[in-house]
Amino acid sequence: VIRPEPCGVCGSRIRFGKTAIKCCQCQLLLHTKCREQCPSLCVPRPHHHAWPREGVLADFAPSAPPLVPALVVQCVTEVETRGLTETGLYRVPGAEQLVREWKRKLLRAGGVLPALSSVTDIHVVCGVLKDFLRGLKEPLVTFSLHPAFLRAADIPDDAASDTALRHVVSKLPPANRDTLAFLMLHLLRVSQSPDCKMDVLNLSRVFGPTLVGHSSANPTPLAIMEDTPRQCKVVARLLSMPPSFWKDFVGTEQENLVPM
Repeated sequence: VIRPEPCGVCGSRIRFGKTAIKCCQCQLLLHTKCREQCPSLCVPRPHHHAWPREGVLADFAPSAPPLVPALVVQCVTEVETRGLTETGLYRVPGAEQLVREWKRKLLRAGGVLPALSSVTDIHVVCGVLKDFLRGLKEPLVTFSLHPAFLRAADIPDDAASDTALRHVVSKLPPANRDTLAFLMLHLLRVSQSPDCKMDVLNLSRVFGPTLVGHSSANPTPLAIMEDTPRQCKVVARLLSMPPSFWKDFVGTEQENLVPM
C-alpha cells in the first residue's frame, strides 16, 4: 500500500508500506488478516460508497468566493477557537476511529455541518482536516503544477523563489488557490502560538505530504523517497511568504468563511 486506504471488511486503515489484498474485479481492498471475513462474491460498487472521500477540492467548494470547503472552514475555526494553546497541534494524532467517524459525518452532512464543539479532543478535529485533504483525488498542489512548485521552492535565492511561487500559485484552480491561502493564514497563526510549539519547520513536515503530495496518484517508491524532503521545502517556502499575499485571495470576503 502506497496511499493509506481503509479495509473494505473491518474499516480500519491499511497503513503505508503494508501488504494488502485487492480484488481485480470489484477493487475491494482488505487486510490479509481479514481475508476469511471477505464476502465470497464480488459486489461491484462505486468506491465512494466504501469511503466517502472521492473528488477534487472543487467538488466540495461553495459556489461563491472565497472557494473554501465548509468542512475546512469549520475545522479551522474550531481549532483556532480552542486549540491554539495545545502543544503539538497537527503533530499529535487524534483517535483514528473518531477521526474517521467525524470525517464521514461531516461529508455526509453536506452544506449543513454538525457542530464540532462536541468533539472533546481538538486533535481529532485536526485529524479530520488532514484526513480530508489527504483523501482528495489530487492534492491542493495539483498533479500538473507539482513539478513547477518543486522547482520554484528549489531556487536558492529567496526573492526569486518567492516570485516563482507567486506565479505558480496564481495558476492553481480557484478553489485550490483560495483553500491554500486560507490554510496558510491558519498555519501561520498556529506557528505564532508559543503554546503549540509548532514552528514553520514542524508544520511543513506535517503538511508537506498532505498539501503537496506527488505528481501522480500512484507514485513509485523512489518518487516518494525523492519527493518527501522537497514537499516540506515547498510548504516552508509558502509559509515564509507575507500574509498580505494570502489575504488577497480570502481576506476581503473573510466574513463568508465564518460558519453559521
